[in-house]
Amino acid sequence: MNPSYLRAALVAAAATFAFAALPAGAQNIAVVNGKPIPKAQADQIVAQLVKSGQKDSPELEQAVRDQLIEREILLQEADRRGLTKDPEIQAQIDRQRQQVLIAAVANEYFKANPPSEEELHARYDEIVKNMPTKEYLAHHILVEKESDAKAIIAKLKGGASFDELAKQSKDTGSAAKGGALDWAPANAYTGAFGDALTKLQKGQVTPTPIKTEFGYHVIRLDDVRDRQIPSYDQAKERIVQIIEQDQRWQQAKFKSLLEDLRAKAKVE
Repeated sequence: MNPSYLRAALVAAAATFAFAALPAGAQNIAVVNGKPIPKAQADQIVAQLVKSGQKDSPELEQAVRDQLIEREILLQEADRRGLTKDPEIQAQIDRQRQQVLIAAVANEYFKANPPSEEELHARYDEIVKNMPTKEYLAHHILVEKESDAKAIIAKLKGGASFDELAKQSKDTGSAAKGGALDWAPANAYTGAFGDALTKLQKGQVTPTPIKTEFGYHVIRLDDVRDRQIPSYDQAKERIVQIIEQDQRWQQAKFKSLLEDLRAKAKVE
């Protein structure tokens, strides 16, 4: 587990849960110098971590418990030193509280005002317009030295088996399959590799090694087909996710919310 990731998640969760009421008499995961740490608080943080991709496990729960205990110890130390009464620190805490609440207002507004059909159709059309129209099926062999790649090309010209030569490939995943790659558009590969694919004829091997940041490739194009473009209805759910995660959309929505609220506010 990445400790820094866990700490960041705990900080975010602490800010969020600071405003949430916990049930009275909740079971505690620990008591630090007489101050209980409710199990509900740990459970909420674990749930948040699992939602973000962490695997729920006893180790994760223990890590959260340890971090919450350490946090409580530090908070008590801050109080002992009188830091909680420091005006500047109080101002910082208040700014953090404001940021959390503003973010909550924005998120609630986003949920209540999802992308419109017009926005969804426009983004779908934009994505489809920029999507590659072809997919390629290929084999490749990746080696470290250009001289080794040239030697492989010479052996292939002499009738050697591509699948056999692929066993020496640095790309161990495809090497186990004779160098075979799955169907993919050219832009799925690093620049020079994808460019080489588009210039080959079916069954043709690159006449010279193709250099990328991974090494030198020998590529054989096996087949080409038209790419199947999902319909709007098939892609709609994914398009919603794309738009909602787009910062430009969020900023525009937030600006609309702010303008509406300012128009209604009495500012003197």
